[in-house]
Amino acid sequence: MKRIRLKKAYITGLVLTVFLGLAGCSQETNEKVEGNLTDIMEEVYAGFSEDELPMFLENMEVTDDNIEMFLGTSDIEYKEALARESMTSSVAHSVVLVRMNDEASVEAAKEKIKENINPQKWICVGVEHVIVESRGDLIIVILDDDKGTELLKNFQNIGK
Repeated sequence: MKRIRLKKAYITGLVLTVFLGLAGCSQETNEKVEGNLTDIMEEVYAGFSEDELPMFLENMEVTDDNIEMFLGTSDIEYKEALARESMTSSVAHSVVLVRMNDEASVEAAKEKIKENINPQKWICVGVEHVIVESRGDLIIVILDDDKGTELLKNFQNIGK
């Protein structure tokens, strides 16, 4: 009987340790990303040479007039947003940073973006995978089947 209680206590302790460890990991990725969006965008692209990326990448301010083109919806309230896309319309590549008004609205905004974004918005090309992730009050949206995972890793490692 004593041995069974000891095993239960051990298993409970192990489960709690794993749970708390995982909870700690998820909090780490939700740290706020400080800085202006232009500097953050540069960090997202850090480590890539010019010939690894689409030609003619440009930053564009996301406004109420063009937000649907970048995110598929205008039904989010945000502080500021910046997009980087190729000026060549047949290149399927887009990265958008959106700083939300508060962290409480981040998950709802991510869901709206996932539901509404058009991964085929370019002329004759599109992407199969859309990445929508966040840290604190900042959302990143990545449409790029080749470099998307690497760009996301850069975003997740900013300030670490």
